[in-house]
Amino acid sequence: MNKQLLSALIGSMTLALSTASFASDMSDSGKTVIMNDLQSGESIGSIIVSDYDDDGVVFTPNLSGLTPGIHGFHIHQNGDCSPAMKDGKNVLGAAAGGHFNPENTGKHSVPWSEKGHEGDLPTLFVDENGKAKQAVFAPELELDDIEGRAIMIHANGDNYSDSPKPLGGGGERIACGVISK
Repeated sequence: MNKQLLSALIGSMTLALSTASFASDMSDSGKTVIMNDLQSGESIGSIIVSDYDDDGVVFTPNLSGLTPGIHGFHIHQNGDCSPAMKDGKNVLGAAAGGHFNPENTGKHSVPWSEKGHEGDLPTLFVDENGKAKQAVFAPELELDDIEGRAIMIHANGDNYSDSPKPLGGGGERIACGVISK
């Protein structure tokens, strides 16, 4: 495993563990986003999206039926999980557009950096039973800025870089939901 990926994984786990202490306090507030499998259209559960003081946004998932391991997890530009044509192919979830990037940084990075997309989130951890319940924290976001946008789960992990594959190498879009306004 390369140093950058290892560092990203450790950073993601550290952020995830640090959210555990306040995630239960956040479960009563925020917005509930229903997440749907893009292949079947069926619900796989929900994610509660909450502001945490003035310090960022907490994403508290209650998901099942996912492949175990880490998955790319991002806020996408548009609040639309529909398929759309991309490079001549019909792509699931493509109407959500690219990662939320209001500063036009043009690069994918770690969720705690101001140099990447604001929509770059810590990876989503799915346990051996296909469940994701571990909260993640995105310190560069505010709930007001992401209302009306899509939350996307990708098939593969995320190395928080554009190399060797663009956008962290997350691969195909497998689940999506829209944060209500």
